[in-house]
Amino acid sequence: MSSKESEQAQNGASESSIQDAAYVEQALGGDESAYKKLMQKYERPLYFFVQKMIKNRDIIPDLLQEIFMKAFNNLSTYNTNYAFSTWLYRIATNHSIDYLRKKKLQTFSIDQPVSTKDGEMQIELPDNSFEADQEVIQKQRKKIVEEAIENLPEKYKAVIQMRHMEEKSYQEIAEILDLPLGTVKAHIFRARELLYKYLKEKKGTF
Repeated sequence: MSSKESEQAQNGASESSIQDAAYVEQALGGDESAYKKLMQKYERPLYFFVQKMIKNRDIIPDLLQEIFMKAFNNLSTYNTNYAFSTWLYRIATNHSIDYLRKKKLQTFSIDQPVSTKDGEMQIELPDNSFEADQEVIQKQRKKIVEEAIENLPEKYKAVIQMRHMEEKSYQEIAEILDLPLGTVKAHIFRARELLYKYLKEKKGTF
């Protein structure tokens, strides 16, 4: 038992929290398997937690991967004085709320009349220059994302294209590529990590 674990045990931390603290310490020390252990431990409970907020089950696997990625990319900011599970669930809550907020914005169409108590109201946008600029920015982003995917190793490129371009389920990808479901999830997670790193470096270009 490390000095950190000993200190936590003395402070009355649960066995689960002590285990998490050890995994976090190992992960920050460069142990890749520690990340996998944390994912395996929390993937199922997080699924049911997110499902309470997100009713579309098809999107939950992607949200979980994004949640873990966000947590792992910010692991150095985690305060070990608090339970890792509390910190992780807070990230899951915020990410789910962000997803719902974006989804709500996407369903609002400026082309459709808005119903009010005084009848229907058409929204007009007299200045189209902003929309034109946005279109250019969107095209630039799309090009950079496509470029990032193209630069991925073949085994990661295949799963990302099937998941995001062809919108196949994790199970379908596993069957098509004749891979275990866990391997598919791991490949998609790693691919997203590489994409995140690439897009972060390119951030100043759009």
